[in-house]
Amino acid sequence: MKKLALAAALSVAASTAFAGAVSDPVVEPEIIVEETSSSDGGILIPLLFLVLVAAAAS
Repeated sequence: MKKLALAAALSVAASTAFAGAVSDPVVEPEIIVEETSSSDGGILIPLLFLVLVAAAAS
């Protein structure tokens, strides 16, 4: 009877030790939308750079 009680106690202790698994939390990525003011800013900076390079070369 003692062996049966000991076996029952050990099986309960072993099953609670592995009751939960450690896993990474699931985090939803935050979507960021960047608004642009105008399309002229995309071409103005390279043109300014080319003007500066041409001025430095001459």
